[in-house]
Amino acid sequence: MSQKQPLLFGGIEAGGTKFMCGVGTAHGEILAESRLPTTTSQETLAQAVHYFQEQTQALGRLAAIGVACFGPLDPRPASAYFGRLLATPKPGWSHADIIGPLRDAFHVPLGFDTDVNGAALGEWRWGAAQGLGTFLYLTVGTGIGGGGLANGKLMHGLLHPEMGHIPLPHDRDTDPFDGACPFHGDCLEGLASGLAIGQRWGQKAENLPREHPAWKMEAHYLALALRSFICTLSPQRIILGGGVMRQPHLLPLVHEKTLATLNGYFSALQTLEEIEAYIVPAALEGRSGLLGAMVLAEQAWKNAS
Repeated sequence: MSQKQPLLFGGIEAGGTKFMCGVGTAHGEILAESRLPTTTSQETLAQAVHYFQEQTQALGRLAAIGVACFGPLDPRPASAYFGRLLATPKPGWSHADIIGPLRDAFHVPLGFDTDVNGAALGEWRWGAAQGLGTFLYLTVGTGIGGGGLANGKLMHGLLHPEMGHIPLPHDRDTDPFDGACPFHGDCLEGLASGLAIGQRWGQKAENLPREHPAWKMEAHYLALALRSFICTLSPQRIILGGGVMRQPHLLPLVHEKTLATLNGYFSALQTLEEIEAYIVPAALEGRSGLLGAMVLAEQAWKNAS
């Protein structure tokens, strides 16, 4: 007697430079994946549709598709703007309809949320947040974004969290850089993103040596932000991902400076060992977003069943 074929879910981690598309199962098995360059919205989405059409022929029908997308966006299914981007710094992508082409081509349930909420879902199901009900996932890359779960549910409200745009104390005598954010100047993203590092120091983060003063400044800004998130949300754990965090010397600096800025306030975070177990790297090796998009697809399928 043949075994029943597992349900197949499509996932897209939609980023400003690339779309990671894949097909997998509810067990976290990725059967196929492909990287598409992010060009125009029309061209990129057409390529994504074509990719899933090819995979449908090769692997079988998709039960649902999930999209974990850069933003800002509207994740509310009842909204007329669900599935669309809002005003975004990405040229040519403001108000783009992300899920419309997928809906028209496949007629399956569609999940849609931010890239960071998607990555949080991936880490919750298979990575560093397993077993937790309230945690924070922060990505520090070209931009900075945050998401996560609160009491077992993705963080939503008016729209979705915009943790990269919180204000930070900014000592202009120490750091005269005005900030890289086109909306707020010296918010967290404006001061600590990969874009900000490149503009402030004249070279990309990955090209700066570990003894460069950029890293102590970066850890300082991240620690200030993490203190605000800890005091506001009281997460059980904080997971840090993104390209900037791949520098191995940065996380220990973040641990030290976060412990210092908390200044003994939280009884559970008094020692370096405690802070190291509390602020941790992403566990899924760059696949958090794609796997999380497949969880979004699975949830959309369950909601439609």
